[in-house]
Amino acid sequence: MAQSTGTGATGNGANGNGGAPAQKSGSGELQVRILNQYIKDMSFENPSVTKPVLAQGEQPNIQVEVNVNAQRLGEAVYESAITLRSQCTAKAGAVYEIEVVYGGIFEVNNLPEPQLEPFLLVQCPALLFPFLRRIVADTTREGGFPPLLLDPIDFASLYMRRQQVPAAGKGPATV
Repeated sequence: MAQSTGTGATGNGANGNGGAPAQKSGSGELQVRILNQYIKDMSFENPSVTKPVLAQGEQPNIQVEVNVNAQRLGEAVYESAITLRSQCTAKAGAVYEIEVVYGGIFEVNNLPEPQLEPFLLVQCPALLFPFLRRIVADTTREGGFPPLLLDPIDFASLYMRRQQVPAAGKGPATV
């Protein structure tokens, strides 16, 4: 698996072209550039906007579901996307629901094929996550609720769990 150093966009080694600094690899330098990042799909539902659903002092139940997918777009160009769905409920019913697909397009050169899938499903989402976290917090706050501040996500653990699922259940993550 690729080392996590050299894949971030901050630090002294940034190459100035919007990508991450180059990293030595067995067959050349690993080069990763973030070509674009974007909200691919988004929905926020506030079904109880006209009536209070949270009793004073009641703690809402918040469920968060995350999935990661990747696909090849061209020669050495890939899309990695995080799908996040969160539901907030209370005793009186639904409070809000948010669904966001946040993606990025990455150019990845000189990465051996066996390391490509883990890189696209672990390292790339880790680079995108802080932006998704801000979008979710801002959207829930603008919806009239306290911001939903997502805890950090261990994308490596998600990837390992995904590997344990039969191939038929992997969906579009094949690269």
